[in-house]
Amino acid sequence: MKIKQQKQIRAYLVREFGEENGTELFSNQEKILNTIIANTHNKTENQMNTLITTILPRIALYKALLKADLSNEDVHNYMQKYMINEVAEKKHFSTAKMELVPFFYKIYSSVFLNVVRNSDLWVSEQNCGKDYFDVTMKKCLWHTACVENGCEELCPLFCDVDDITYGGLKKIGFKRTKTLGYGGDCCDFHFYKK
Repeated sequence: MKIKQQKQIRAYLVREFGEENGTELFSNQEKILNTIIANTHNKTENQMNTLITTILPRIALYKALLKADLSNEDVHNYMQKYMINEVAEKKHFSTAKMELVPFFYKIYSSVFLNVVRNSDLWVSEQNCGKDYFDVTMKKCLWHTACVENGCEELCPLFCDVDDITYGGLKKIGFKRTKTLGYGGDCCDFHFYKK
C-alpha cells in the first residue's frame, strides 16, 4: 500500500538532516512502520486505514528518531516541528479556506458531528445547540495507538495539531480544557459560532 504521508515524511527528513542522513532515517522509519503495521491486530478496516495513512507513520517517525543519535529533547523538537509545520499548519490553512463557503458553520458542524457519531475511531458523546457543538471523546484511536505502541508521550503532539487546526478561524471558535493525550479523562472539544 502506498502511503501518501510517507512522501511528506521523507521530504521533511531530507530537509532537516540532508540527503544522506535523511534518506537513512527514512529507510529506518519505513522498516519500523512496516513492523508496527504487521503487529497491529483487532482493528476494524476503517481503524486500520486511519492508522496506516495517518497515525502509524508519525509513530514510526518518532521511533526512528529515538533510535538515531539524538537527545530526547532533539527528538521532541523534530517531532514538534513536523507535527506543527507539516501537519497542523496545512490542516489549518485547508480549514480556513473552507470558511469561504457560505453557511460554513452550519455545514461544518453537521459534517463534524455526523463523522464522529458514525465512526469507530472514537467513543464519544455529542451535544449541540444553535450556535455551538460539544464533543466529549472518551476514547480516541490516536491516543490508543500511542499507548499500544509504547509512546504515550507522543500523544500530546497529536492534540496540539487540533489547537493549530482550529485556532484563529474566523467563523468557528474552539476551546478545550483537557485531552486524553495530556492525561485527562477525556477530550472536551467545544466549538462555537463566531
